[in-house]
Amino acid sequence: MADCNRKLILEDGSEYYGSAFGDRSDRIFEVVFNTSMVGYQEILSDPSYTDQGVVMTYPLIGNYGTSDGDFETERPTIGGLIVREYNDFPSHCQNSAPLAEVMKKFGIPGLAGVDTRKLTRSIRDFGSRRGLLTDASTPREEGLRRLSESTPPTDAVRRVSCRTIRQLPAFEEKFHVVAVDCGMKENIARSLRARGCRLTVVPWDTPAGVIESFSPDGVFLSNGPGNPADVKPVVETVRALCGKFPLFGICLGHQIVSLAYGASTYKLKFGHRGGNHPVKNLATGRIEITSQNHSFAVEEKSLAATRLTVTHKNLLDNTVEGVECLRDRLFSVQYHPESAPGPQDSAYLFDRFIRMMEEEKSHA
Repeated sequence: MADCNRKLILEDGSEYYGSAFGDRSDRIFEVVFNTSMVGYQEILSDPSYTDQGVVMTYPLIGNYGTSDGDFETERPTIGGLIVREYNDFPSHCQNSAPLAEVMKKFGIPGLAGVDTRKLTRSIRDFGSRRGLLTDASTPREEGLRRLSESTPPTDAVRRVSCRTIRQLPAFEEKFHVVAVDCGMKENIARSLRARGCRLTVVPWDTPAGVIESFSPDGVFLSNGPGNPADVKPVVETVRALCGKFPLFGICLGHQIVSLAYGASTYKLKFGHRGGNHPVKNLATGRIEITSQNHSFAVEEKSLAATRLTVTHKNLLDNTVEGVECLRDRLFSVQYHPESAPGPQDSAYLFDRFIRMMEEEKSHA
């Protein structure tokens, strides 16, 4: 085809041709897939996708454009976007700019016209692999050489975390929460602020003593990109804080909590990404449809020697989706209860965090 001016070269030598949209730079990233039917702007701007090329399984992307109020971070760090069909003429009352224009602004390359079903099946069968998005004329051998000579980054959390402490007021203040920013989504902050939490957002490597000096009502651990084993300073901080304040962790925060208690994590074959993952609440028996975005999971057997109890399980592969320690007033979940644009089945978890802080105040 005349418009096949770009291609994706995977580590196994397979090639996927398509046309460019967004930025035209070459990029090496981990190739993953997302099964969401809507929310491509939130995916594009979620810091957890740092250094990843996301294959959208829903075939039409870009048709409703982008909205200024729907970004999950001010500066997206996703590696790239790979789609079947890109629409550059969006129709929506809140559209502020076409998706490709936003991607150009932030230096994010895109590839359209790809057989995303074939690519997704390849990822499911053989696992996530690294790929090079490059010009169609790049020889395969050169692309494979560039892939083999590149080193996967391990500093993603450092790059996406805030540099300095910042304050976010509550809409109606009832509590003060210190949020450890490992790549926190904006909708997490909105969800907490809407429930009366003033947030002191601190960088990922803030020591426990600094957090304690704020005398918060609770501590929150955010989502973020990469391998939880790469953020040992946060693990040590959580280990020092356990039992001192009510604590709530989401996604990477969940993995960090588990590591702090002595459990272990492992990399999934192709991860969980999308807004349609069924999770069972073991206490209530209720099935929640959840939004997820992660490559790593907590090893269930390793939890046996800790004080943590499993609270939620994934019904697709039986992985651990939530843990708690009632004695230490702590809980965490692997999925995203703040998910935007949805689903909203798990928003009650923010309310649980609020109740924990209310109980702590009543006993003070």
